[in-house]
Amino acid sequence: MADQQQTGARPAGGEQTGLGGGAADESLGYEQARDALLEVVRQLETGGTSLEESLALWERGEQLAKVCQRWLDGARARLDAALAAEESAGGQ
Repeated sequence: MADQQQTGARPAGGEQTGLGGGAADESLGYEQARDALLEVVRQLETGGTSLEESLALWERGEQLAKVCQRWLDGARARLDAALAAEESAGGQ
């Protein structure tokens, strides 16, 4: 939650995720989700996992990527709103 307080951005949407994290993924900050995603990618690139484990890792990576995207979308919306407010204040 510290990440939410520092940036003020909130992930957009509230869709549930499936395997390996579920609703817990929704409470991850951007940096936490990004770091977890990097670890999933590292494990997939290293190999040595069964097909079932690889599929579970892939699904987890997809979930984490969605969390990261929601954070980025929220940050973009805040920037756009701030720029629009600045432009409208400057035009008066």
